[in-house]
Amino acid sequence: MVSFSSSSTPSFTVPTKTSPGTASVSFPRASESRKRGARMATVRAEAVDATISPRVSALRPSKTMAITDQATALRQAGVPVIGLAAGEPDFDTPTVIAEAGMNAIRDGATRYTPNAGTLELRKAICKKLQEENGLSYTPDQVLVSNGAKQCITQAVLAVCSPGDEVLIPAPYWVSYPEMARLAGATPVILPTSISDNYLLRPESLASVINENSRILILCSPSNPTGSVYPKELLEEIAAIVRKYPRLLVLSDEIYEHIIYQPAKHTSFASLPGMWERTLTVNGFSKAFAMTGWRLGYLAAPKHFVSACGKIQSQYTSGASSISQKAGLAALNLGYAGGEAVSTMVKAFQERRDYLVRSFGELSGVKISEPQVCLQYLLNIYNIYQESI
Repeated sequence: MVSFSSSSTPSFTVPTKTSPGTASVSFPRASESRKRGARMATVRAEAVDATISPRVSALRPSKTMAITDQATALRQAGVPVIGLAAGEPDFDTPTVIAEAGMNAIRDGATRYTPNAGTLELRKAICKKLQEENGLSYTPDQVLVSNGAKQCITQAVLAVCSPGDEVLIPAPYWVSYPEMARLAGATPVILPTSISDNYLLRPESLASVINENSRILILCSPSNPTGSVYPKELLEEIAAIVRKYPRLLVLSDEIYEHIIYQPAKHTSFASLPGMWERTLTVNGFSKAFAMTGWRLGYLAAPKHFVSACGKIQSQYTSGASSISQKAGLAALNLGYAGGEAVSTMVKAFQERRDYLVRSFGELSGVKISEPQVCLQYLLNIYNIYQESI
């Protein structure tokens, strides 16, 4: 039974089985509902705690991505600009790799993959590391991720605790210090000199190591300097690292194939006593022009890989199944990517040579001739008298 009172508030009575009486329900007028809703919304808005965690608040946005996004926005607005922020080949992904990705879609290889990556890809990575780098790993010592950047972030998170220090030679890729901060660790910057081709001197490393030193990040071939660490220098660094059982090395080798003769790449884990304490990171973005495919990998002793895998399982899970099929095709191109990669490297070297000649003619500009493509670091301090 429904009845309306003079207050215009409708009510009705409902007979129940458990009671001979009735239950009465009243509804407020619409205007009162709106007022009450507005008051509740105000209270809720005032009650929201918008505080961001100190760990994230300490992070700085990626300058690489910020500049890249700005350049993209300008191009979309019709402004003719050239983006030089991201280390990205201007070649398309080689056809055989792209076709492998398209075939994966057509063949239905579009489902979740194991968290660590497909077994066939991890086996191919192990084969590559053995043949090209002299490194022996099994598939359970390899973790495939959504790009080398994710591999590095997870590695730092897995081994660093608050109070630990991450040692980073400068100049450095802008994300390294932020990865350390995300883990609650402290980035310690080790200066280098253009007179040394921006390579870390062993004595500089030895001078900063202490009980809090947890991981040394070595990028060779180097982003952004374009330098390549010779084997002899790496051996000197390894001799220092060997003295500190707690100190690990993260070897970022993403640019290994885009390298100019006579420079030669040496994997840090291949040095005596370094396999056990080195986390090697590599990927497909640079050498195979696959930046948008987002595919990288970590190779390390199993306990490190398992720890990184735990993070990944709760973060992104496995990498794209389509990208993994494409990555397998890339590794099947042959040693160092075969002709598909060497063709790109030849073009990059011609550009490098042109820049070396051109900038070498400018007064006040110091250059360190890069031994790897995509990076060309100029010292213009004599012109602007400022450091950044």
